[in-house]
Amino acid sequence: VQLQASGGGLVQAGGSLRLSCAASGRTFSSYAKGWFRQAPGKEREFVAAISRSGVSTYYADSVKGRFTISGDNAKNTVYLQMNSLKTEDTAVYYCAYAPGGWAKVSEKEYDYWGQGTLVTVSS
Repeated sequence: VQLQASGGGLVQAGGSLRLSCAASGRTFSSYAKGWFRQAPGKEREFVAAISRSGVSTYYADSVKGRFTISGDNAKNTVYLQMNSLKTEDTAVYYCAYAPGGWAKVSEKEYDYWGQGTLVTVSS
């Protein structure tokens, strides 16, 4: 089983990026998906989560209204559209998949993790 995150890079404040996370090795249609991030010198934190069906989503207050999580079960892929990026969004972003269909905010509930993709937002 492998989760491959991509789409990170360097962007100016106010810009946008779209992260993707493709899973392989098994089908994850029954799994909830999430994104977490870890800034330099800080602990990893929750960013966004989506239920198996895609109906329910949750966001950290810090990204609400700017980020959008979505999923494509047919492609075993989850996305994170990031708009109006701020310098404080700079971090390594990790995708994760959790058993059970409901969206989850605790990283302890996620079984599978991607390798992370670096997002750097410059001022």
